Amino acid sequence: MGFLSKFERQAPATTTDYVEEVVSSPPLDVEKARGEVQDDGNAVAHHHHIDPEAEKRVVRKLDWRVTPLVSALYLVSFLDRSNIGNAKIAGMSEDLDLTGNRYQWLLNIFYISYILFEVQVIMWKIMPPHIWATIVVLGWGLIATLQAATFNWPGEMVCRFLLGVTEAGFGPGIPYLLSFFYLRHELGLRCGIFLSCAPLATTFAGALAYGITSGHAGIANWRLLFLVEGIPTILLAPVVFFFLPDSPDKARFLTEDEKLIAKARGVRQVGTHERIGGVVWKDIGLCLLDPIAWFTALMYFSCNVSFSSLPVFLPTIVQDMGFTAVNAQGLTAPPYFISFLVTIISTYIADRTQQRGYMLMFLSCVGGIGYILLATCESIGARYFGVFLAASGIFPCIANILPWVLNNQGSDTRRGTGIAMLNLIGQCGPLLGTNVFPAKQSPRYVEGMAICAAFTFFNGFLAFGLRTLLKWENSKLDKKYGSQKDLIASRTDDPKGHESAVSEENYGPMFRYIL
Repeated sequence: MGFLSKFERQAPATTTDYVEEVVSSPPLDVEKARGEVQDDGNAVAHHHHIDPEAEKRVVRKLDWRVTPLVSALYLVSFLDRSNIGNAKIAGMSEDLDLTGNRYQWLLNIFYISYILFEVQVIMWKIMPPHIWATIVVLGWGLIATLQAATFNWPGEMVCRFLLGVTEAGFGPGIPYLLSFFYLRHELGLRCGIFLSCAPLATTFAGALAYGITSGHAGIANWRLLFLVEGIPTILLAPVVFFFLPDSPDKARFLTEDEKLIAKARGVRQVGTHERIGGVVWKDIGLCLLDPIAWFTALMYFSCNVSFSSLPVFLPTIVQDMGFTAVNAQGLTAPPYFISFLVTIISTYIADRTQQRGYMLMFLSCVGGIGYILLATCESIGARYFGVFLAASGIFPCIANILPWVLNNQGSDTRRGTGIAMLNLIGQCGPLLGTNVFPAKQSPRYVEGMAICAAFTFFNGFLAFGLRTLLKWENSKLDKKYGSQKDLIASRTDDPKGHESAVSEENYGPMFRYIL
């Protein structure tokens, strides 16, 4: 749908009571647009439909205004956190005397603060998103830039700690924010585009670092690197304040009739509940006890062991293959660009087939084989090919896990809690991942590669287990309520059961888990 419509499964027609758009028609009544909802959050019979072409126009505008903006922010976010790997081999190691395990501590302190302050994800539901996003974007932009002014290891430690605090308020909340704008079958691809900016940022990090460090600036190359990559983030803060909408029905770029369509889409998702401004505490407790949420959190932990370590250590790994520091910067770019493409393609396929479990199993095998090649091969060509496989497996895995969390929690509060659990547990993975490549293991880092391979394959095993559990849960729901198709046919004017129901993404007779 929208400018991405040719790449995704078409949305079914809605049962929401919305009269097809006619240019000469007067503004529509919002309550009529929403329709009636039963106490259990499922729709009674409706008699009008959203005009599919009008809905496409709404989603097209969201695709051009929301997804690119949050993707650009994530790109600079990932660039600002991971460019320390490029700075290390560009002279920072010598200038700041990063002897012993000091470099590992610069990586650890970021993730320690990131984990401690991930509770900020709740702010996306409490505070207007455009205000909260502006605060954290400006904060991490300033800190990332000020790294250029550090002259010792303690100063850089402070910067990395504060960078983790501010970035923790952004990245974990964006998939949750996107769930307010897109339906279930639309969300995965948009999360994929958003998260594909991680490998894309790393691609730019290698290419940009190559351009900066190959010159002869008046200041140290690593300081110039932090300046060049940090200032754009500061400039994006006012853009966020003025152009990031809080919700689809508050988007200034939509007309009044388009806002009604956006509201009707929201009713299709969760009924008539207000989605910004509070939490249901009971749902938080239920989510904490949900094995599905623990499965995805452990999967995220497993992926993050590799996801966090690859960008910050790959320049060093490539350099230890025998390349110069400058050439190593450039050679890190191609694997990440391929990973960027695979991330988008894999989330598109998973959205179209609604089979995220199979996709995660396949990607885990690809990434695991890549790490095995890196651990066992001595040939430079084979090891560099292993880098391509590792990057093409691990980054797309992350992009498919996040929408799987949002797809399989049946309320906004539970979706938010699921994302918080995912990050609180999953972000402990980097504490392990950033410590498995000690300098004494250079140049092959066999132990670190083997650990990453093991956790990548473990992620595939968890995906298999979770898919089996979800399939069993769906069979129980079908026995209890009947099939979705029969339910829709009984509640609507569509005897074939092709329409959608109101509140289909919240728990109730119409809810089914995405496999």
